[in-house]
Amino acid sequence: MADLEEVDTLILGSGQGGKLLAWHLARGGQKVAVVERRWVGGSCPAVACLPSKNEIWSAEVAHTVAQSGRFGTNVENVRTDMGAIYARKQAMVDREAAFHVKAYEESGAELIMGRGVFTAPKTIEVELNDGGTRLLKGEQIVINVGSHAMVPDTPGLAASLPLSHIEALELQEVPGHLLIVGGGYVGLEMAQAFRRFGARVTIVERGPRILSREDSDVSDEVLRILMAEGIDVLLSTDVNHVEGLSGVDVTVRLEAASGQRELRATHILVATGRIPNTAGIGLELTGVDLDSRGFVAVTPRLETSAPGIWAIGECAGSPQFTHVSVDDFRVVRDNMAGGHRRTDDRLIPHVVFLDPPLARVGLDETEASRRSTPVRVAKLPMRNVLRTQATDESSGFMKVMIAPDSDQILGFTMIGAQAGEVMAAMQTAILARLPFPRLRDAVIAHLTYAEGLGPLLSNVPPPAAGWPH
Repeated sequence: MADLEEVDTLILGSGQGGKLLAWHLARGGQKVAVVERRWVGGSCPAVACLPSKNEIWSAEVAHTVAQSGRFGTNVENVRTDMGAIYARKQAMVDREAAFHVKAYEESGAELIMGRGVFTAPKTIEVELNDGGTRLLKGEQIVINVGSHAMVPDTPGLAASLPLSHIEALELQEVPGHLLIVGGGYVGLEMAQAFRRFGARVTIVERGPRILSREDSDVSDEVLRILMAEGIDVLLSTDVNHVEGLSGVDVTVRLEAASGQRELRATHILVATGRIPNTAGIGLELTGVDLDSRGFVAVTPRLETSAPGIWAIGECAGSPQFTHVSVDDFRVVRDNMAGGHRRTDDRLIPHVVFLDPPLARVGLDETEASRRSTPVRVAKLPMRNVLRTQATDESSGFMKVMIAPDSDQILGFTMIGAQAGEVMAAMQTAILARLPFPRLRDAVIAHLTYAEGLGPLLSNVPPPAAGWPH
């Protein structure tokens, strides 16, 4: 058995929040070790955020070239080279891996590549990727193990070896027909990208609409945009059985209210949600409680039920965004130093990287209704934003939620070009508690997409009767 090595802080998983914490603590003089089974720096730079947006951008370039005749530039013999797209993405991933190795070296934190399993409350045995084992004990522990794609127990689905977003980003040829199970963020981003690369794409969603967590007008507009690009979307449809092998040939049996049908595809991609990587790592030996879905149960301070053990990121039930994991790092960093930072008072933005993108921050109509919170709603079609007259990017709309009896901005949603950037301005206004007339009457540069905030906020209905204004 390996000799026991003791460190100040031991982190299981090198995802965004964990690696930032490791570098910070090590620079402060702590002895820190990070155990990572596969991806240096975690999934974001290797197989998720950065690689997916890299290929999505390549798809946007392909779409722009295909549409270039509308703008007066004629291009002939356009074709997609998936090998070159993959190579560009992989070059970025390699640069990111090298950056992370250097960051570990410069910080003094030790990165240990291997599979870690708890053998005692604060002790982890690591089966090293290059052979051998190490046994480490930390005065404090951080669980940062992330999550993985869920594969439903549909007969034949697992046996077909379906793609997740990870394998989809490894493709070096355009699928003949890509069938995507799930109409959420990941499924839609992959659908539009591969359609623009030239694949036939079908989305199968068991619910009555895609993006079920968004307002219905948002779902309807995104559906219209995707279908206009030739993507087939089957709603209220279940996948009952799968035969064949993804990447070769699959036959999928579908069931809807209209009856059963079969659909053939070359590839099948599953995007139906994620499962925390908390099983099989010995958490039952630590005193760390899990919730009913298998996520680590944490307080708003990100403390677990076991003293001296923290959890960060997706495995702790935090919203599944890298920017949230970054804030989890700040919460744990400050609380380890005796602070009182919390997760239940933060304003978290969402962006779906479609073209045009969908961005949202704060309250939407669905959540307002669920809370029985009255709101004033204003909406502006993107075609009314003057910038779109120059760019032809007129799909989508802006929508804002205003308190019924004050000028407080409660939330903002946008489908449109540069939505994520425009949303950041509205997020800043919400954080600053800026009354909406101040933003409505601001002098915003012409000709920009953010200029649309003025006309949008001019559409806000008057306050409830009797409110002094």
